[in-house]
Amino acid sequence: MAEVVAVNISEKKGVPKKTIEEGEFIENFGLKGDAHAGAWHRQVSFLGQESIDKMKALGIKGLCTGKFAENITTEGIELYKLAVGTRLKIGDAEFEVTQIGKECHQKCAIYHQVGDCVMPREGIFAKVLKGGIIKKGDPIEILS
Repeated sequence: MAEVVAVNISEKKGVPKKTIEEGEFIENFGLKGDAHAGAWHRQVSFLGQESIDKMKALGIKGLCTGKFAENITTEGIELYKLAVGTRLKIGDAEFEVTQIGKECHQKCAIYHQVGDCVMPREGIFAKVLKGGIIKKGDPIEILS
């Protein structure tokens, strides 16, 4: 079963996010209070715990949820294999996948440490179709 491992937020861009108890996701905006929220196609970012574990296996110390600037850390779903347009339901909130991976213009601290970062390949982005509250342990359902 796929589920939420953590909800993460940052007030400014370019920094790791901190894990919060629960997040309020707003329709066509993103996570309330997050620097990346807004009326665009990358309102919410997702990364799987499995992807974080790949980076840990390279010997990187101190990796935890939010270090890759993801809003929602998941487990039990291969996010990067979802097609653009896939809809996800988490709690009352619904999302539509808008982008798989991203170009990394400014290499992050993780990239500089080991010469690789998993977020540009395995992170996904989505817009909020229906708002709601999300917290750790919430199941993730693929709608289409």
